Amino acid sequence: MWFSGLDPIVRILLVGTASYLILLVILRITGARSLAKLNAFDFTVTIALGSILATALTSADLSWASAATALGLLLGLQYVVARVLRAVPALRGAATASPVVIVRDGRMLEEGMRRARVGEAEVRQAARSGGYGDLGDVGAMIMETDGTLSVIGADAMGDRGMLEGLDF
Repeated sequence: MWFSGLDPIVRILLVGTASYLILLVILRITGARSLAKLNAFDFTVTIALGSILATALTSADLSWASAATALGLLLGLQYVVARVLRAVPALRGAATASPVVIVRDGRMLEEGMRRARVGEAEVRQAARSGGYGDLGDVGAMIMETDGTLSVIGADAMGDRGMLEGLDF
């Protein structure tokens, strides 16, 4: 059916506006982490938020109050988990991946590449994107917790303090 009256459209406009405003308020309270570079845990929460918002907009079966409660619950839990992980570092592995060294002193590390599920082509692409024409000029390449590849030039390794705690 192409058009079933104005009631569903008015509902979408009202619920959409209210949901958008409550989402802005909740995001303001919980902070920018909710939409920053995402690790797997944050990505899952973000997808769930989108699903709740889409359902609230398109389904008359879900009340606005229920959708707002669900949005608040997810963002609240994300905030609490982030605080707990910051306070108890031993629990971080449960919600976030650890950084993985995949290149050291210009050589690809097979074990690191396997753990990060990264192939040679991706390593070379990251080196090129970092401005390196020769892998030998790369001091370290790390798969970060958010899935990005950090590239540190051999001439910028310094005392390797930024690599502290990594299996390097």
